[in-house]
Amino acid sequence: MIRIKLMLDFLIKYRGVFVVLFVLPASMLFKLYMGTRNRLVFWLNSAPEKHADKVIKVQQQVKDWQQKTGGNIPMCTARPGWQTMSLKQGNYKKTHFQVNVSLMDVLEIDEEKGTVRVEPMANMGQISAMLKPLGWSLAVVPELDALTVGGLINGFGIESSSHKYGLFQHICESLEIVTANGELVKCSKEENSELYYAIPWSYGSLGFLVCAEIKIVPSKDFVHITYIPYKDKQVFVARFTEESLKPFDEAYDFIEGLMYSEQEGVLMLGNFVDKVPAGDTKNALNNFWKPWFYEHVRSILKQDKEQEEYVPLRHYYHRHTRSFFWEMAQIIPFGNSIWFRYLLGWMSPPEISLIKLTESAAIHELYDTHHMDQDFLLPISTLDKSLSYFHQEVDFYPLWLCPMRLFETPIRGMVNPLANEQMFVDVGIYGEPNVANFNAKETMRKLEAFMRDIGGFQALYADTYQTREELREMFDHHLLDKLREQTGALKAFPEPFDKVSRAART
Repeated sequence: MIRIKLMLDFLIKYRGVFVVLFVLPASMLFKLYMGTRNRLVFWLNSAPEKHADKVIKVQQQVKDWQQKTGGNIPMCTARPGWQTMSLKQGNYKKTHFQVNVSLMDVLEIDEEKGTVRVEPMANMGQISAMLKPLGWSLAVVPELDALTVGGLINGFGIESSSHKYGLFQHICESLEIVTANGELVKCSKEENSELYYAIPWSYGSLGFLVCAEIKIVPSKDFVHITYIPYKDKQVFVARFTEESLKPFDEAYDFIEGLMYSEQEGVLMLGNFVDKVPAGDTKNALNNFWKPWFYEHVRSILKQDKEQEEYVPLRHYYHRHTRSFFWEMAQIIPFGNSIWFRYLLGWMSPPEISLIKLTESAAIHELYDTHHMDQDFLLPISTLDKSLSYFHQEVDFYPLWLCPMRLFETPIRGMVNPLANEQMFVDVGIYGEPNVANFNAKETMRKLEAFMRDIGGFQALYADTYQTREELREMFDHHLLDKLREQTGALKAFPEPFDKVSRAART
């Protein structure tokens, strides 16, 4: 056991050097290429006219699947596992018929209608960069630059404005998918409405998403943040709950919390503002020489004094990108040191996909047995006891807290809250638990059962150890099952369990 611990410590210690020498430069060149490419495509207005041709190619591949396999082998996207944000790679891709769905552009910004049309592999950093100069923003902008529209719709997406606007799926005006028979189908609240409500959380089990029309809202140049430190969990939870439950017009634009111990945390309340008042503090916190955001917030907790500052909008939206929340500390342990930030911080952050591509089998083993990446979505009324339970079973900090509203819909999809429970909280646990004798499977089985008991949900981008029956107890499959049968998807696409379960991923 000691020998294994020493080996893991060695890998962690020197992994950062490898990332700095090889992955950081490659990441910088990749981001430079993609940023230039995305802007040229958008400015030259070439994406809309090429979009139809790219969709036809997806449709043709589905027809090829029918001819080559007789429809007996399920389909999946050809996107390799290392390109996804999940730390795991899907075993199912080795046996399924792979379809190339390389659609990654912003197609149209309709300011009069208040929407943006995008392809599924367009990401949050790309979209926010296109919208900001025009004075617009997505109503929900999940924090990490590389999160894609397709992943946020087929899975889930949340941000600190979700107490007002809900999940990423709730700001989608319409969706377009290629179904099992190669048909292009558009759906919205008014058109093919059952399909519209069934796609979120479906993990591609109904078809290939090829386009989304998403709601945008007027934005301003800065976010005024108030940081409120707490040394008492119950007082923190009470204020967090109070602010989250305020009516739309009275609520802050942004609400977020970070817990640094069982009792200590910082509540962050933010509003859009046009400019920084004379004499007030402006903090462009994503500049490469700045401390990582969560460490900046930790310093405010240590001072134990309420503070305010003004943050440029895109710096706020992507505040967790440089540190990948706090996981970058395990990848580059010296990444937040002053010398690194000033000398090499301008190349950061490394692309998560490139890090995954270069990971060894030993690193995979480390994540499987000693690491946890999970988001738990729980009723806000259970937040206090849930934090106590997480402390008992995991004892890992910081914890990310983000309130989110689950709207009642005329057609019930995969995620349906209990009666009188519309406000939920995403509790993000990202790191190595500190409890003695941590066992990933045993601990996750306990946490998953706890979520089912309290009417909560588990984000499925990471592994789930639930059985097929338990997953169906947590997520309502009635509409999904009905549409999978109606659209011929039963053999064409695996159901969610077969893509997200521990058995389906390495």
